Amino acid sequence: MTVFLERFKSLVALFFKRPKLMFLFRKPYSRGNYSIEYLFDEIYRQLKDKIEAKKLVASFHSRGIIRRALICIEIFFKRGQINIVTGDISFVAALLPKKSTILVILDCGVIYESSGLKRWIEELFWYRIPFKKALYVVAISEATKHDLLSITKGDPSKVLVIPCFIHPVFKKSEKNFSERQPTLLQVGQASNKNLIRIIHAIHDLDIHLSIIGSISIENTELLDKFGVNYSNSINLTDEEIFAKYVESDMLVFPSTYEGFGLPIIEAQTVGRPVITSNNTSMPWVAGSAACLVDPYSIDSIRSGIVKIMQDSQYRNKLVEHGFENSKRFHPDHIAKMYHELVMRVSENIQS
Repeated sequence: MTVFLERFKSLVALFFKRPKLMFLFRKPYSRGNYSIEYLFDEIYRQLKDKIEAKKLVASFHSRGIIRRALICIEIFFKRGQINIVTGDISFVAALLPKKSTILVILDCGVIYESSGLKRWIEELFWYRIPFKKALYVVAISEATKHDLLSITKGDPSKVLVIPCFIHPVFKKSEKNFSERQPTLLQVGQASNKNLIRIIHAIHDLDIHLSIIGSISIENTELLDKFGVNYSNSINLTDEEIFAKYVESDMLVFPSTYEGFGLPIIEAQTVGRPVITSNNTSMPWVAGSAACLVDPYSIDSIRSGIVKIMQDSQYRNKLVEHGFENSKRFHPDHIAKMYHELVMRVSENIQS
């Protein structure tokens, strides 16, 4: 009887055995968005060679009360010993053990996009409660850390800045700048990506605009109204996105808000001059290797584009500095930072 009980206990323990580390992902939408969350696959790949790790993608989209409740239930029962919560499911941290939870905040766009009751609910369940329930919180940029602390009024000592990194698919690829009709690459079609002002800024320039992401009817009509020479690509693989950078002559990325701004370092890695905004995370990410413009000024965006088109010395300087800046975001370096953080949490569990 004793032997039977011991075997039964072993089987129960095996059934409920939790992996050492669990990456928790939202269920992505297939709508042409290019989220930085895919980068955590690379972090997972590197860490699973050093520590027992698994990843769990939520079975439901983060939409509506019922689906989000089901996500919480699923993750509660499938959680690991240590959990890294990423993406738009930060609310699940409320049901996870504080001593073993790492919360990754990609941005705090709610403070720029919402208001009233909606903003209060989002701040409470996506930021304040999760912040309080996590042992450590990772912000992907100094700007995101600043915004997060502004929302939560939490303890700054529990927030670590660990930036995004350059996906290994992106590599240096030299190209002579096409002065006759340069190709401007624009990535992402959320409202903060500022395509409307870009269209107004370039409408009478002899350029080709290469757009990645699903274009709204409003923006399509505006492109056609001004007769902009453009092409559009959606649902691209990593390799196909890299090819778009290779084909381009510069990246135009004057977003009104970014938690990080991954296209900046992708373009710098490939070797393309970058125009980006002088606000939120973008100056920190770009370093001294981008033309910074006011994203709310069409004239400022236009002036930056024209300067890069006409000033080859300035253009080459941006490219040279871009190669140097991109070294800050090597995947091995970022993976090491996450590994050290996980080891710190592991020690906290054991103490």
